[in-house]
Amino acid sequence: MVKREVVGAHYGLRDWLAQRITAVAMAVYTFMILAVLVSLPQLDYWYWKALWELPLMRYSTLLCLLSLYLHAWIGVRNIFMDYIKDPGLRLTLYVIVIVALVWYAAWSVQILWGL
Repeated sequence: MVKREVVGAHYGLRDWLAQRITAVAMAVYTFMILAVLVSLPQLDYWYWKALWELPLMRYSTLLCLLSLYLHAWIGVRNIFMDYIKDPGLRLTLYVIVIVALVWYAAWSVQILWGL
């Protein structure tokens, strides 16, 4: 009888699903923004400003950006797990990437709501 030893963090299915869900969210947002831009009578400052004052536009943009950050984190984390063998260096890189992504998320909120 062969004894199977399970090793690893078991991220596989959860990461795969998260990558697909975030990719779909970003694709839907891309098609939505393209449809909105095509439907604008003219693309000038006042139409653009009115567009970004809509809560739906701000929240959908924030959802897309958060999806992007999660998508990026999963991809970068998997690359680090595969190619960076030194645990100290890998942890340091994880912290740098997490801090950067949290900073980008906070900056996104600041830009979208002008805080």
